[in-house]
Amino acid sequence: MSQASTFLSVSIGCHSQAGIKAINEDAASYSIPEQNSVIHNKGIACALADGVSSAEAGKQASHLAVSRFIEDYFHSPDTWSVAHSGEKVLSATNLSLFKKSHEFASEEKGYLCTFVGLVFKSQTAHFFHVGDSRIYLYRAGELKQLTRDHSAVIGEGKSYLTRALGMDNNLHVDYGKLSIQTGDRFLLTSDGVHDFIDDSQLIKMLTDNIQDEQSLADQLGQQAFDQGSDDNISAIIATVNSIANESLDDFNTKLTRLPFPPPLEPGMKLDGYLVKKELFASSRSQLYLVQDTDTEEILVMKTPSLNFSDDTKYIDRFIQEEWIGKRLYSDKIVTVLHQSRPRTCLYYLMEYLEGIGLDKWIIDNPIPSPKKAIGIVKQIAEGLADFHEKETIHQDIKPANILIDKDLKVKIVDFGSTFVAGTAELFNPLEHEGALGTASYSDPQYLLGKNTGIQGDLYALATISYEIFTGQLPYGDDVEECRSAFDYDRLRYIEANYHNPLIPIWFDRALEKGVQIHPEKRYLNIDEFLTDLTKPNPAFFHDMPEDKEQKGKVFFWYVLSGFWVAMMLLVFFLFKS
Repeated sequence: MSQASTFLSVSIGCHSQAGIKAINEDAASYSIPEQNSVIHNKGIACALADGVSSAEAGKQASHLAVSRFIEDYFHSPDTWSVAHSGEKVLSATNLSLFKKSHEFASEEKGYLCTFVGLVFKSQTAHFFHVGDSRIYLYRAGELKQLTRDHSAVIGEGKSYLTRALGMDNNLHVDYGKLSIQTGDRFLLTSDGVHDFIDDSQLIKMLTDNIQDEQSLADQLGQQAFDQGSDDNISAIIATVNSIANESLDDFNTKLTRLPFPPPLEPGMKLDGYLVKKELFASSRSQLYLVQDTDTEEILVMKTPSLNFSDDTKYIDRFIQEEWIGKRLYSDKIVTVLHQSRPRTCLYYLMEYLEGIGLDKWIIDNPIPSPKKAIGIVKQIAEGLADFHEKETIHQDIKPANILIDKDLKVKIVDFGSTFVAGTAELFNPLEHEGALGTASYSDPQYLLGKNTGIQGDLYALATISYEIFTGQLPYGDDVEECRSAFDYDRLRYIEANYHNPLIPIWFDRALEKGVQIHPEKRYLNIDEFLTDLTKPNPAFFHDMPEDKEQKGKVFFWYVLSGFWVAMMLLVFFLFKS
């Protein structure tokens, strides 16, 4: 008895047009990976979204939803099921849209869209659905709607969406799956198509039409337009040409049971990677310098610690690190690499960076020039901004997690403590585990069980900025001993100019505000902090001392601040150029 093709094969056509409207607020796209190994591990994906017409940013919402679903799905770990990957991606995207929507809360407009996504993997089709866009299955002459519209009819036949991406901070997405057969045709449509072409017409077009999928998708769009569609018009046609031999359940079982690699020694090989040396080891993980024996490329391999081989939460967290790294695109963040070869053990690969930790750099450069120091701070801030753009909080920014090369280029590393908004049911406070220096840079609120989000990373950035300019910590070493809110309240900020007399008062006040123990007294975002670091804030000079001696000191700082203003502006323009 002959077997099916070794690899899954699907042909896809995609059509999207504005129709009679001035702007196309729909988005539709798909991805068929070039490498069979990626198709084997992740499958083939397509997605369609319809921006809500009453929302101010429906177009932006639909394009963001489609692009992130496809990109982030293929960046998700191979060990995650399709359902788990889709849920993670859509939850993070939904929260991002919800937050953007609230920027327009006063106008009751925002980032809203409907969404349908379809992933083919092995012998199964997985579908995700929010709103009133639809997915149909055409098989053996019959058409079946796989999704149920999330809408309600309220008076005079008018329908209203009851669910959409970006509508609520908690996403309720419909998920389903079914076994696929060779010859199956799936149809994804926006309401600009299915509201104007009835099922009998769809069946006729799908039955009689033997042309390629792109031509058929274009014909569906034209048919909807000719029949009076008054909305944007989008459709995706996907035809299953062949299915994989291995069942999806068997394949997923293999992935989720990947063993932990043994301790690696120089000269050993693992999946085509030659171990050169161990770079780092702790009770939780190991880093090895490895070389790809095919390309001779030097890489870094991170492996989990055997201490946690039976800890499912640890394993899930380790796997999630890879996904977090893959979905962040930034020249200020270490790159997590896609692997073309199958893995026999649990690990992931990163680019190799030549340089030293910022902690060592600070020791070697106790009083750096303002140009160098502010340049480093700006790069760290840019990297954090790229984290935050993807609704991701690093939570463990410290000098040891920042690499700096000989050209003073900075990259943030380590995703072990990151928090992705929208993907976690509960906030897990950072565990310090006695790691030297970690508690000195982590937001005190973490230890108290509170998630301050961006403000937590900002606290760490301000602390690092203080240390770069002074070589010391803003609260001294006592912060390492704090275990309660009472302990933190006893801390007293040490003025930066105590350690470095050249630091002007306005610069010191910006640092002090950045490291406030209580979040309500801190900056709300990184941009505000950087502005006050590079330009004197007049508010910092309002509280003036009364006695003559103190007034004299303040006058001295005014004069010195004038010099700093000119110097910092010069540094800014030089750095920008």
